[in-house]
Amino acid sequence: MKVALLGGGGFRVPMVYGALLERAGRLALDEVALFDVDRERLARIAPVLEGLERERGERLPARPTTELDDALEGADFVFCAIRVGRLEGRVVDERVPLGEGVLGQETTGPAGLGFALRTVPVMVELAEAVAKRAPRAWFVNFTNPAGLVTEAIREVLGERAIGICDSPSGLCRRVAQALGRDPSELWFDYFGLNHLGWLKGVHDGDRDLLPELLADDAALARFDEGRLFGADWLRTLGMIPNEYLYFYYYASDTVAALRSGVELRAEFLLRQQGDFYRADGRSPEDALAAWRATRREREEAYFAEARLATGIDGVHEAGADDGGYAQEALAVVEAIGGDERRVLILNTGNRSALPFLDERAVVEVPCVVGRHGALPVAVGDVPPHARALVESLKAVERLTIRAALGRSRALALEAIALHPLVPSVNAARRILDAYLERQPELQELLA
Repeated sequence: MKVALLGGGGFRVPMVYGALLERAGRLALDEVALFDVDRERLARIAPVLEGLERERGERLPARPTTELDDALEGADFVFCAIRVGRLEGRVVDERVPLGEGVLGQETTGPAGLGFALRTVPVMVELAEAVAKRAPRAWFVNFTNPAGLVTEAIREVLGERAIGICDSPSGLCRRVAQALGRDPSELWFDYFGLNHLGWLKGVHDGDRDLLPELLADDAALARFDEGRLFGADWLRTLGMIPNEYLYFYYYASDTVAALRSGVELRAEFLLRQQGDFYRADGRSPEDALAAWRATRREREEAYFAEARLATGIDGVHEAGADDGGYAQEALAVVEAIGGDERRVLILNTGNRSALPFLDERAVVEVPCVVGRHGALPVAVGDVPPHARALVESLKAVERLTIRAALGRSRALALEAIALHPLVPSVNAARRILDAYLERQPELQELLA
């Protein structure tokens, strides 16, 4: 089996590499190609990977490359995690809307749309290269905004493009822990779009356990989402939202927290990862230790703006989700490669999972995964407010894809203006103008 990892010099690559090391024997890996356009980043991440190999006493048939065709040729699985515009672009994405009093977050609000506009054309080009060089490969997309990007590349790759995110599975694990249950014993009734989903039921075969969890203040206080949203609001919803719904339900509170002087997530990551990548000449052991320390700090600061807005003390429960998106990706590989028929929450074509969306819309729902890919499970009726928000965001996603592929400034403005977090057309116009002024990739796209 050959795995090609696009974005092979990225900070999260060691997570994927470690997951591959754990499964190297049973996956029968013949080659792991690490592709990146930046040779220096590949060189900086290489000793971290070597440190992992020494620690575990295992090696992978891995090699770095800056040649895309070389990386893709004959691949069985393609993992993709790229950032068009780098973290410097993300800083602009998040800082500009905040100047208008609008939430800016990597995948949410106008910041997510700015990121998507410059990312979609590059991702479609990559998908076309995969279709040419590795037509039988499964494309496992980590690139954000994951659902929107996956919908764009499915126009090229069809059912072979699958989007992953670790937020839903992390929520499910935390809920199971709060219930004192093993998550493998439960069915999680989850629905929505990427970073816009809700858990509406937790079934053990006999009954739905969610109502008793929602009635238990102490149990809700034991995990992040319970503390973020608060017991009263969760009982009002009758569901547990994905953590990113905080930015919709508490948008003005988050903006106030961010404008109080807290460091933006993008600025934190740019500073922190810049320090990591500037260091040179480390031994594999020292490089691995430095990467782990950087990752730990990164995870502990996750959702700092939401915790500040809510007044929650402490750090993110990083230990609860050690598997991360790397484990989600490898679960897809094992399910498809071994035809194991696992149930995973993935981003894939709707078919009829959410009956109010068309069959081609990419949704985030439980799927039965085997050698034929991911088959979404029917979700059925959902609460009206959730349906309205999903329909609204899906329309905005599709406008964004059309704007990016059609190089249309008018459609880009329409997408930003119609986003539920943007208060007016004039605010949308100022945000887009600022993006065009400060984002070279976007300026070129929408010239």
